[in-house]
Parts: sequence; structure tokens; C-alpha cells
Amino acid sequence: MTSAAEWKEKESQYYIHTFNRQPMVIERGEGVRVWDTEGKEYLDFTAGLAVNNLGHCHPAVTEAIQQQAATLMQTSNLFYTIPQLELAEALVENSCMDKVFFSNSGVEANEGAVKLARKYGRLHRNGAQDIITVLNSFHGRTLGMIAATGQPAYQQAWLPLAEGYTNVPYEDLDAIREATTDQTCAIMVEVLQGEGGVNVPTEGYLKGLREWCDENNILLIFDEVQTGMGRLGSLWGYERFDVEPDVMTSAKGLGNGVPIGAFMCKDSCDVLEPGDHGSTFGGNVLTTAAGNATVRYMVENDIPGHARKMGEYLESKLEEMRAARPDVVKGPDEESLDAVKERMLGSGAESAQIVQGQDALAEAGLKVVQSQARYEGGYWNTTGIARPITVSAMLPEIEAQDIGVLFHGATGRGNDQVRFQLAANTLQPSLHVYAPWRDPEFVQQFPRQAADA
Repeated sequence: MTSAAEWKEKESQYYIHTFNRQPMVIERGEGVRVWDTEGKEYLDFTAGLAVNNLGHCHPAVTEAIQQQAATLMQTSNLFYTIPQLELAEALVENSCMDKVFFSNSGVEANEGAVKLARKYGRLHRNGAQDIITVLNSFHGRTLGMIAATGQPAYQQAWLPLAEGYTNVPYEDLDAIREATTDQTCAIMVEVLQGEGGVNVPTEGYLKGLREWCDENNILLIFDEVQTGMGRLGSLWGYERFDVEPDVMTSAKGLGNGVPIGAFMCKDSCDVLEPGDHGSTFGGNVLTTAAGNATVRYMVENDIPGHARKMGEYLESKLEEMRAARPDVVKGPDEESLDAVKERMLGSGAESAQIVQGQDALAEAGLKVVQSQARYEGGYWNTTGIARPITVSAMLPEIEAQDIGVLFHGATGRGNDQVRFQLAANTLQPSLHVYAPWRDPEFVQQFPRQAADA
């Protein structure tokens, strides 16, 4: 039997290193649980990156895949196939859309939506080709979609970017209006930003986009790759905001684990013709059979309604926690921050910096919590989050000053310093952390202080 260490070595030897993986080798899944090759059981809070909305190996989807695999695996889009047309019908029946095209992923669906919008612009808006998107968005990693994605971190390594995309601030209708020209054919946004930080649009923003698009004969594209398929408590995210797009994309949860994507449009912008777009595997009978089983089970059993109830329950419990501990949520005022800085400088520090930690926690917290859990042998009810926030905030200054050693400080010992070192090395593996109470020479020199620490 191949060990987990051997599988990891194979990954290093044979696979292009584009993922920082967790140390387990996942072998089996059922419902909300997965098991690794060593038999350890985990609750899966990732859902395959927002994919397994019905859970791992859902019986309805598994049965559909098995039956289709025993009948027909692949033909081509030169022929009619039943699963493809059944899924297209199910999507149209359960959305505001009229037509469907299937792809293999969300980013392919977004690319197809842009192609449709540009042809619409050529035909109905004097040749307009430009797409407006917003900052902190995420639309995929192809060269076209990183230009659409309004995050410089995804763009800088791949310059020059594809032309025809303008990124404007999120929730800024004035910026949308200012960016619109006679060359604008579409505005593309996520109904709710996922990768950008779970940013929920304020009331009126999406309706404002709809009104602006209607006034200017511009298509409104909703990227529902992540928000669709029940994630917001409705089958589609747009239903929660009472705004209908002209074009919509879907993927992730659409196949409950089978790679499938789709872009959909209303009849008013159904402009693509034979030869305009295509795909060898898009609409494949196996994937669409899985998609059809997923959609129909989700609708017939009101899975979105269950998600909505669970969301409301979670929100109520979080509100109870917030009300019980308002001091945890309330941030310090400027006066108290100045006092903290004075104490830092008074301790002998050459400089003192105070930064907001919310972004640092969102970016680094999960990685560090996981590393601490591996050290502890499990997830504790109270896992420290101060360390990843502190280290994350320090990293830019560490890099700017070319610092190679991070001093933990002569407070605490044992596990506390191990956890700090785990946090630092998870975020910056090359950084050396010096922890005095773990230094035998230091302890020998100051035995009393070490015993009292």
C-alpha cells in the first residue's frame, strides 16, 4: 500500500507545483465527511471549493453517473443527446434564462458569455466590444478572465493583459457610469463577491446596474459560478436581490463534483450561430446527466430553502455571541491606539506600527489555524488568531527591511512559542523565529527567569 508520504513525493516529482496542499491524501468522501489514506475522518468545510452542494457522492448523482457511464460516455455536439437537452430544459425552467450553452468549467462559461456580449455589441451597439467589471472580483484564471478579474495580485505576473476590460470600484454606480463609453457592450459582476471577501452588495446596487444597462442597451452579465445552485438560499443568487440579468454563468455546484459549466442568456441576446462557439467536451452526456440529477434533486427537495434556514440560524447565533460580548466586536478608538503605540516605544522598541488586522486574518487565518491544529492533534474550541494577524501585519515590514530573524520575545514558553513559530513559518517558510525560552544556552544563562516565565 502506497503511504501518504509516497503520494506526496509523487506530487513533487510529477505534478506542476501550482497548489500549496494540505498534508492529507484524501481517498474517500460521503456526505459532509472525507477520509484520508490513513483512515482519518474529517468534516469537509470546503465542499470541493463550493462544488459539492449536495455532499460527497450523493446517491441521486452517483446513480445517474453510473447509469450513463454504462450507456454512453461521449459522442459530440454534432448530434442530439438526451442528457444535454434535459439539463438545458431544467435550467431554463428554473431560471429567468431562455437558452443554454454548456462548457467544462466556470471560467470557460465566463469566456463564452463575453464572446456572446461582444457579438451582441457588434450587432446592436455599433460594434461595441468593451466589458466593465469591478475591483475585488474573480472571474477565473484564463488570460481573458484575469483581465476581467479586478485584483492586481492575479494580473501582474501575466502582463500584458487582454484588451477591452475596465475594472472600476465595487458598488460605485458613478464609476460605472463614468467608465461607460460608446464601446461598452456589457457589465459583468458577481451577484455577491466570493474570492474578494464575501462582499454583499448594498440595497439598490444591482438594481442600479440593471437600470443603467437598460438605459444604454448594455448587457448585464451575472457571474453565478459560486453564488448559484442554492448557496444564497435560492437556486440562483439574483433571486435574492430581485434583479434579472441578460446573461448568467454557472459551474461549481452544477455537477456536484463533475466538471461542468454553462452560460445562459435571454432570447433578446441569443446572437451566437453555428461556428461562433464550440466545445469538444462541453455538454458531454456524462457531465450533463450528473448536472440534471443535481438540479432536479435540488429543486424537488428544496435544498436552497434548507440552506436559507441554516443561514438564518447561523446568523442568529452569531448575533447572540456579538450581543453577549460587544467588547470583542467594538474596535479601539484612536486615543487608545496612540496609548498602545506609546507603550510600545516606551518598552525600547525603535519603531511602532499599528495596522488593521481584518484583511490579514481573512488572508492567513485558515492556513495558520490548520497548521496549529496539526500541532495540537485536533481543532480546539478556542484557537488563537492573534498570532497569524500579528505575523501577517509584520511581513511587509520584514521584507522591506530585509529581516531574516523574527524574535518571539521573552514571554511565554513551550507551546506558546511553538504556535508562534508555526504561524510565522506557515506564512513565510524562510523566516527564522528565535524563541529564547527554547534556546538551551539562554535558559542556562537565565535559569531563574526561565523557570518563572
